[in-house]
Amino acid sequence: MKKKQKIDMWMGISIGILLLYIVFMLYPLLKILVQSVLDNEQGTFTMQYFKQFFSDTYYFSTLLNSFKIAVCVTVVTLALGVPLAYLYNMYELKGRNFLQVMIILCSMSAPFIGAYSWILLLGRSGIITKFFSRNLGIEMPSIYGFNGILLVLATKLFPLVFLYVSGALKNIDNSLLEASSNMGCRGVKRFFKVVVPLCMPSILAAALMVFMRALADFGTPLLIGEGYRTFPVEIYKQYVGETSVNHNFAAAVSVIAIIITAIVFLIQKMLSNHYSFTMNALHPIERKKPHPVLSFFAHFYAYGLVAVSFLPQFYLIYCSFRNTSKTGNMFKPGYSLMSYRQIFETMGDAVKNTIVICGSALVLIILLAVLIAYLVVRRRNHVNNIIDTLSMLPYIIPGSVVGIALVMGFSKGPLVLTGTAAIMVVSMCIRRIPYTIRSSVAILQQIPITVEEASASLGASKFKTFWKVTTPMKAAAADDGKRYHVRSYFELGNPDYGTVLVHYPVQLQDHHPEPGRLHHGVQRYGRKGVRHLHHSDGDDDYFPGIGYETFERKRNYAVNLQWKKYKGE
Repeated sequence: MKKKQKIDMWMGISIGILLLYIVFMLYPLLKILVQSVLDNEQGTFTMQYFKQFFSDTYYFSTLLNSFKIAVCVTVVTLALGVPLAYLYNMYELKGRNFLQVMIILCSMSAPFIGAYSWILLLGRSGIITKFFSRNLGIEMPSIYGFNGILLVLATKLFPLVFLYVSGALKNIDNSLLEASSNMGCRGVKRFFKVVVPLCMPSILAAALMVFMRALADFGTPLLIGEGYRTFPVEIYKQYVGETSVNHNFAAAVSVIAIIITAIVFLIQKMLSNHYSFTMNALHPIERKKPHPVLSFFAHFYAYGLVAVSFLPQFYLIYCSFRNTSKTGNMFKPGYSLMSYRQIFETMGDAVKNTIVICGSALVLIILLAVLIAYLVVRRRNHVNNIIDTLSMLPYIIPGSVVGIALVMGFSKGPLVLTGTAAIMVVSMCIRRIPYTIRSSVAILQQIPITVEEASASLGASKFKTFWKVTTPMKAAAADDGKRYHVRSYFELGNPDYGTVLVHYPVQLQDHHPEPGRLHHGVQRYGRKGVRHLHHSDGDDDYFPGIGYETFERKRNYAVNLQWKKYKGE
């Protein structure tokens, strides 16, 4: 009876999550589909809105413009991000940690901020534009239109390619590279013949991510596109209306956007399946010190790319401290905090609302993603398979379409959310949860189920195991792998005489014969020492120490220190 109750609990969570997807995602999408084929005047089925889109060259050109931007941005980001990831992971670069942080920061700004910061540099009144015009007599190319959109999106999205490919490179066994070198395949040839094919699944995934982001981007084309109209901007204008409003036509355009992105996604999945394979890095890539010439090129390329990408944001921060006129449209000599005071005086509520809404969405995303990942990986059934499929739908739906669908779905009863903070939280959750779920699923698949079985053998319920063991292990597995640690997750019984279940994802030190190999272990700690329960690799000679220390071949000593630390001795 107790087992049946536990199953019912998890099934209840599955049904609850499924209902959330039905209410907040399927229902709005169904609403937008109905609006696209409904004649409001006669209440009959019609395809006139789709015919209007494809018959008018103006509307169809926005689709072609978006495709042109998406393809070009994808090609440029791959050309920038793949070599950067290769140089970063293959060679010893000075300031690696700092470089990685700066690469990530390049992608952190919002679309509007990224576009505006580039306007401050290369706009008609930009500082670089004025410098070249006044001092050198050179007219800089216009940042407005296609060129500007390409520049902004490429410098913003290449970090995604870098992160995806870096993850793939960490899974390449060094013996493959050594074998290629022994066969005379080195340098650039090895990069294209060996490294790129091995990273192809990740490269395709990164390409899809960049393509979708560029295709669905709304803020950048709206701000610097000027006459270069794109698909998402047109959807927005048709729904909001500069002179008139046509919700049915906007719905039809949204449906077209969903169909197109779905086709692109399916093509990417077919290509990924074609190039998919399994790879285990028993001997991870060992970073080498590059030749002086290559070292100069690698450092120049990596830091130069980061500098160019981050320069607009840095200049934006600098401008925020400059004095401005009373109207705020001109800079004056000197510096002050006047702009920040004005923001909090006039826009304090907006800042507070942004923090509250984003924070609420973040909490919900993490909670739902962790639950969904566990259901998909550990408790597969028909309901959870449906949830897994539905969780990928927002991945292929442009943000503007999601916004319009939610407004159409919840502007009238029975549930009115339009104009409230709740609909913004829902929108953020729908847009971002697919990425968090995929990451959680990937991490959870790497955690052996035997760890959870060991927890159950110690008397913990499945729900307690999920919160006290599985969830913390996922957080630990998301670490960068540089720290050596032991984590105590929960205790059973009296701490003086009871036991503690410990899971330690650990990468062994460099002096170990197999450095970087991921080990998983479960130990049962008691006052009198340790009893080994399970070790997935069968090698318990080396144990991680406490913090950043490492103890060699002194298991009981390390365990006892950890036990004393746990008890506060």
